[in-house]
Amino acid sequence: MKHHLKRQLRRLATERPYQVVAGSAAALLLASGTGALLAGTDESPARQQAPAAVAEAAPRLADVATRSQARVAATTPAASPSPSASATRSASPPKAKADPDVTRKAAPKPPSSKVLDYDYQAQFTYYTCGPAAVRNALSAAGIERTQDELAGPLGTTEMGTNSAQDTTRVLNQVVKGDPYRTRMFAGTPSSAQIDQLQADIVAAVTAKRGVVANVAGTATDTNGGWHSFPGGHYVAVVGYRDGGELVRVADSADPNLPEYWMTTIDLANWIATRGYSA
Repeated sequence: MKHHLKRQLRRLATERPYQVVAGSAAALLLASGTGALLAGTDESPARQQAPAAVAEAAPRLADVATRSQARVAATTPAASPSPSASATRSASPPKAKADPDVTRKAAPKPPSSKVLDYDYQAQFTYYTCGPAAVRNALSAAGIERTQDELAGPLGTTEMGTNSAQDTTRVLNQVVKGDPYRTRMFAGTPSSAQIDQLQADIVAAVTAKRGVVANVAGTATDTNGGWHSFPGGHYVAVVGYRDGGELVRVADSADPNLPEYWMTTIDLANWIATRGYSA
């Protein structure tokens, strides 16, 4: 019997900890029972306490098993996410980028007609049409200058003011942002130059700026009136109509006829060989 118990204990020693405890408890119970059998009717207190020790060890067996299982679970790696979940995330379409051409607001369309409020003044002398035209154009932007104040910077003499390049330079000295540009005509204007003149006048008047034109020769207004300046002259353009096909001319030459309408084509031909500031 003793040899059998030794073999049983050696076998249990190779099992997991909680199995060893269970085997030990079983062996203890078996040994106690065997002792009781060997003792026969021996009712000594020492032998009666052995079953109690086995009963006390039984609950501990469950605790040992639970702790052992917890250690095994702690060392087990966590399950990786399922391939289907990863595929779902990677299949999500990228967010579309906003198209700047779509989100950008379009520039407001200029009105079909616009005439500026300005302070008209006739030229003081026969040769100060340049300072007078620049002064009238500036007044449309709310800028006050006298003809005398402008004559010096323009280089005006009794021979007049040299060219549209001078009017552009002085206008940009007074108006913030240097918005004016000079366009010169070498001869009879082309269709493209007429279209450019129309666009320049619409843009300038929409921005509340008058245009100054250096003209020469004879032109006719929409009422049939003739305006002749063989030696050259300067006028201000302070408005337009019909999308720029007609323009409002402020002419300092005659205070009895301070302004009139003219087609843009006629104005362009009046400017021929000269230029304008817009």
